[in-house]
Amino acid sequence: MENKYLSKIIANDNEGLQMISACCAAAEVKVKNIKYLKKNKVFLLHLRRSKVETENEDRKINSICKFEFVDGVKSKNIKQNKPEQKLKLITIDYLKRDENFEITLIFDNNAYITLLTEIIEATLDDLDKIN
Repeated sequence: MENKYLSKIIANDNEGLQMISACCAAAEVKVKNIKYLKKNKVFLLHLRRSKVETENEDRKINSICKFEFVDGVKSKNIKQNKPEQKLKLITIDYLKRDENFEITLIFDNNAYITLLTEIIEATLDDLDKIN
């Protein structure tokens, strides 16, 4: 019998961020499913990814990647006027600049989003169970 469960990965350092990055590598994201809630300082990414943390890597699952305490967001080569455009997430990287962090989501076609934040606080939550 196969285990059916929802994953939740919490990251508050580089190791945790790299774990989320590994789980989200090659995930598909539609432009309309990228949200920055400026007032709440929350950045959300709804993605469809392979369930790499189990043996059945060919299974797809919907997940939310959430970054908190985000002070600003910059993007490049992402056409917000094309909400159905699909992007493929390649990796998540970060850079420490003085007392702040720049977390960069790198997509295919030279597209990226940089999150400006004082601390690393990210979670990856699965939205549906594996069938």
